[in-house]
Amino acid sequence: MSSSDYRRGRGVWRTVAAIFLNAVPLNYVWEVAQASLYAGMDDVSRMFWHCFAPSLGDGALALLIFFIGWAALRQRDWFTRPGVRGYALMLVTGLAIAVSVELVAVYTLGQWAYTERMPIVPGFGVGLAPVAQMIILPPIIFRATASWVAQSE
Repeated sequence: MSSSDYRRGRGVWRTVAAIFLNAVPLNYVWEVAQASLYAGMDDVSRMFWHCFAPSLGDGALALLIFFIGWAALRQRDWFTRPGVRGYALMLVTGLAIAVSVELVAVYTLGQWAYTERMPIVPGFGVGLAPVAQMIILPPIIFRATASWVAQSE
């Protein structure tokens, strides 16, 4: 393995770590903020702990968006200057992931349920808050990651 191959490989792992480390805290804050829209989240001490696990999953979903972008746009650093195609990819992929996860978790597996306060996305029957989360946070996560990676180089 040449030194440039090693640096490139190390750069990928640095990017993956940066995405995850940016995504988890941002998603944790979102999870806590929307917790009252889910059934069974009345106990505050339970809520803070219960929101941590989903934020780890959300970090993994941000990585999924990264890898989909890399494959679709054929550039490892596609998120540093995403342009219209990159932002469209984040939007469409985030929407597809959020709707899929919510449909399966709520209606197939019964992992969680909404309260009557959760606004529902017409036509999809899933909560607006988790869908908005996967549409709004990825551009913020990837912008923060681009800054972080640029500073470390």
